[in-house]
Amino acid sequence: MDLKLTGKVALVTGTGSQIGYGKGIAVTLAQEGCDVVSADIDLDGASKTAEEVRATGRKSIAIKVDVRNRIEVDEMVKKAIAEFGKIDILVNNAGASSRWKLFVDMTKEDWDFDIGVNLYGQMNVAQAVLPHMISRRSGRIINTSGGQGIPGISLYGAAKGAVVQWTRALAKEVAQYGIIVCVYSPGLGATGLTKGDPRNLTEVAKSLPLGRLCTPDDVGPLVAFLASELSNYFVGSFGGGGS
Repeated sequence: MDLKLTGKVALVTGTGSQIGYGKGIAVTLAQEGCDVVSADIDLDGASKTAEEVRATGRKSIAIKVDVRNRIEVDEMVKKAIAEFGKIDILVNNAGASSRWKLFVDMTKEDWDFDIGVNLYGQMNVAQAVLPHMISRRSGRIINTSGGQGIPGISLYGAAKGAVVQWTRALAKEVAQYGIIVCVYSPGLGATGLTKGDPRNLTEVAKSLPLGRLCTPDDVGPLVAFLASELSNYFVGSFGGGGS
């Protein structure tokens, strides 16, 4: 199936981890014909992902950004537009957790970190990109949820849950400009986010519907579909593998 993404420009955040979903998304979009802006707080990792994108024959640049920092986010968007002339697709993939800690033991700094990266971070990047998309009356914004109801990462899950409700409202606000906003929830995977997870992921995988963990190869095609015009009716929320 031709997703008609050739010539599109995608900005993907959280591409630094070489075992993460962001890298899988970036490479899959490139394989479907997108040029890719690879963005992460880890510039070395983002650069490696950009190299893999270029290996597909598409263009790519790597940009260092902390999505909590609005100044850095605005600069990232300016650099992306200066390089490629446009941003057609935003994949708000960047996420992080203060790591496995019971809520009673969490500090205010832990709260600020989890909510800052996973909620404010996605809001920062979306708000920075939206004026450009509105002026072009076209665009796709794909936000990321997941992790709700899991002991030890309660604030991470709370922030990601808030993303769903924000996405629903934002989607209705900007649909009139030809911008489709949706959110998906990838399944639990052996990514950088689960390092330090006290659970036995092998045992957890056995309890999942498919009996295995989610992988970047599972996530990439789903996001590519949501980024395409074949998903024009997915306005607002969209499901996924869950956690």
